[in-house]
Amino acid sequence: MTVVQRALAAVDAWFIRRTGWLDRPRAAALAALLVPVLFGLASLVAGQDDNWDLRNYHLYNVYALLNDRIGFDLAPARFQTYFNPTLDLLYYGLHRWLSPPATGFVMGALHGMNVVLLFGIARALAGTGPGVRLPLLLACACILGPGFRGELGNTMGDNTTALLVLGALYLMLARWDVLADRVAKAAPVVLGAGLLVGLGTGLKLTNAPYAVALLLACLALPLPWRRRLVLAVLFGLGSLAGVALTGGWWFHKMWHMFGNPLFPQFNNIFHSPWATENGVIDAYFLPKTLREYLLWPFIFAADSGRVTEVATRLVMWPVAYGLFAAWGLASLWRRWRGVRLPSMSPRARFFLLFVGLSYLVWMRTFSIYRYLVALELLVPLAIWLLWRAIVVEERTAQRLAGMTLLVLLLCAIPTPRWGNALWGERAYSAEVPAFPAPAQSVVFIAQPEPPMAWLATLLPPQLKFIGVGTGFPESPAWRERMRRAVAERAGPHYVLLGAVKHEKLNTLENKLAVVRWLGLTEDAAGCARLERLGRVVRLQAQVERLPAGGCTLALPPEQREVDLDTPNRAIVAAAAQHLAQYGIGVDAASCRTYGAAVARRTYRYQLCLATPAMNQE
Repeated sequence: MTVVQRALAAVDAWFIRRTGWLDRPRAAALAALLVPVLFGLASLVAGQDDNWDLRNYHLYNVYALLNDRIGFDLAPARFQTYFNPTLDLLYYGLHRWLSPPATGFVMGALHGMNVVLLFGIARALAGTGPGVRLPLLLACACILGPGFRGELGNTMGDNTTALLVLGALYLMLARWDVLADRVAKAAPVVLGAGLLVGLGTGLKLTNAPYAVALLLACLALPLPWRRRLVLAVLFGLGSLAGVALTGGWWFHKMWHMFGNPLFPQFNNIFHSPWATENGVIDAYFLPKTLREYLLWPFIFAADSGRVTEVATRLVMWPVAYGLFAAWGLASLWRRWRGVRLPSMSPRARFFLLFVGLSYLVWMRTFSIYRYLVALELLVPLAIWLLWRAIVVEERTAQRLAGMTLLVLLLCAIPTPRWGNALWGERAYSAEVPAFPAPAQSVVFIAQPEPPMAWLATLLPPQLKFIGVGTGFPESPAWRERMRRAVAERAGPHYVLLGAVKHEKLNTLENKLAVVRWLGLTEDAAGCARLERLGRVVRLQAQVERLPAGGCTLALPPEQREVDLDTPNRAIVAAAAQHLAQYGIGVDAASCRTYGAAVARRTYRYQLCLATPAMNQE
């Protein structure tokens, strides 16, 4: 035995000793209970969700549904105003019944249930050995992807609907032997799997690639072709039923109101007069050339901005892509040379086929990384299977797979963030000015950035909100609808705009919340400790003693005065120029600035008087 072999054997022995407890009889049950709790705690650490989509449409869409505002307001959240709000009912309802931190914990724990399903999938692929250590470790490795961790506890929906996609795949793999039985016995499995992925697709249409991939994978089952076709049809019927259950009511509503069940998307097919003849709205992230299609994982790993809006390390994808290519080439070479191929179960081949097809359909339809979370959770399992398929000697394959996953885990740090705020007593709040006649007023939203529709949920419900040139595909009929909506109200009318804020003050409030939680501002002793801390750590704030005792943090004098009026006037001027194209004037002298907040993160908004002449056009 060489020195290298002895070293590897020693590492193997050390690893087995340290992870041997995972083979205990209750390890799997304990993990199923603890993992969701740990993810719930991780969600608490991350803070309250404050992502862009939340402030654009996740809150507003449920509010509009529950308050009969669909069709009353006109596209205040851009074209996303008309996305199915069913998925967001959970988060909205939790905030109604629980405190913000409790809501975050529940969402994080729910997302942690993905690991339980991954354990089931890994166990089905690894075989039913006496222990569960390997499936548990593989399930833990599956969360190394940045997409899942970045969306932990938030409302973007990809982590939540991944439960349904993984559930469908798990059902197929766990009941694999039944698929080869009579159709009467196999039918409930494929119907159930189709139903699960269909439920996910109805909740969020971006899960459609997984439904298509599983359907195509059914056609490749190791069965007679007629049996494969029957099972694929049954799977498709189950998928349609799932879509109908979670999305059918909304599609019917959109068809009844606008003549397009997917309004305003795919209007080149449905030809609703209320939108322009567009297909899928967002094609920005798609590959542009044949070369990009062929090398896409390498391209977006080198520049994550090609597939996502936040900086993300996506190293796992070129690794998995390269291993798929190596597996194919190794298989061809070994067959040509007559060399024995490493054995791979039909179940594993089905799994790898599903992974490959899901990627290809996703790349062709969306190519937006957020929609790839369910597949990202499965890629580490694919990497483990591919190493076993490429390397004949099993122990070597296990070592290579383990080292690859460990390196990828390190490369996936840090976790990308879509937006989180420090927890507060209230999830959402705003200063609300007095409106003299809200039932006669229209509030125009004239900026695509920042998102403003969340503020509509906090302002008087009698107001009518209309998005103007913010990204909705306005047709002539839609603009006429806007003009009629304005003509029906006597005014006064308003323009809702963003406003800049003193960023240092927001940071100061966060620091003050932390030192108060630590008890450093309550008495003289705590204040003295805080002053000593300030001499060691750059607080970028000064400790000020209070006459009544205790202390607080304040900005240094040179940072207290910041010119906010100039950039706010520039925002108003840009909005006025934009709205002038619609015959809407803005009274810049009337603009007033107010405060709003998501938990402890503060925002500012401007409200200006508007003088619309849209009804005269």
